[in-house]
Amino acid sequence: MTTQDTTIQLRVHRGSAHQPGTVEVYPVPADAAASLLDGLRWVRAHRDGTLAFRYACINANACKECMVRLDGKTVYACTARLEPGRTYEVAPLPNKPLVRDLVTEIAPAKERLFAGDETDGD
Repeated sequence: MTTQDTTIQLRVHRGSAHQPGTVEVYPVPADAAASLLDGLRWVRAHRDGTLAFRYACINANACKECMVRLDGKTVYACTARLEPGRTYEVAPLPNKPLVRDLVTEIAPAKERLFAGDETDGD
């Protein structure tokens, strides 16, 4: 078995609303990444602690937190299965305001907290 067969390449789009985006490539051991969420957690724990993404698997009321784009399709990172030897493109949701890396603003505008003197128009 070659190294190619035992790794998965994650090409992760990184950046923020205030910075131009870049792509970082992370090789991940295939046995550490059955799902995309597993792979992202492995990257943050072993390669790059600054990688930002959301998940809330421990709280069923917050499901959908891990939604991202994988090879151009919107998926739940926790259920998206990865195959050894492949390269995947991982990006934030395109229809939501970008916060940082794979984190987008998911709360509807009416539910967001406002700072300062802003009001909701009432």
